[in-house]
Amino acid sequence: MPFRPLVRLIDRLAMTDRRYAVLFGKDTSGEAVAIDCETTGLDPWQDEIIAVAAIPIRDGRILTSARYEALVRPTGPVAATSIKIHQLREMDLAAARPIEEVLPELMTFIGRRPLVGYYLEFDVAMLNRYLLSFANIHVPNPQIEVSRLYYERKFGDAPPGTEIDLRFATIAKDLGIPDLPAHDAFNDALATAMMYVKLVDYRARNIRISRMRDFEAE
Repeated sequence: MPFRPLVRLIDRLAMTDRRYAVLFGKDTSGEAVAIDCETTGLDPWQDEIIAVAAIPIRDGRILTSARYEALVRPTGPVAATSIKIHQLREMDLAAARPIEEVLPELMTFIGRRPLVGYYLEFDVAMLNRYLLSFANIHVPNPQIEVSRLYYERKFGDAPPGTEIDLRFATIAKDLGIPDLPAHDAFNDALATAMMYVKLVDYRARNIRISRMRDFEAE
């Protein structure tokens, strides 16, 4: 689709902060980066990132020792409803750095590598809010949505009317991913990376995920 390459070209020309030039050009690393953001809410144009984790993946290996993690100090209050989800209170973020310091580090760490995520569209929208403000660009990286990979392996050949469940917990359980504490940026990025590695392996070996287990569980 020509839209994304056109946006990349326009962004590259319109970029106002050369620190983000590292994002543009051809990626030759052969790696991907699993990413997850915790936020103050679900509105990319009003809410803020308060925690982020990014984990490289290379040749089916998840490189946790090479990860990037950061807490981010928000400019406004953290809603009680959000605290109930991620357990990050304002006092927990008081000593964290502002997004103006974290974002250049994060994006330099990611570089040109593809991003892997669950509901990645939301994380990218949150990053785009800051990138547009600070550098007049969007996230240019290729994006890999694990729920789409899972759908293809499990439901790609399903008959009409098949019930489809693409919830994070459902995918993790179905793929045998360890039960990690949820709504923690590192844990969610790690679980997403494990989903990705397994699904890429399934696709390479042409293994489909059985739907029989869903009936057996009922």
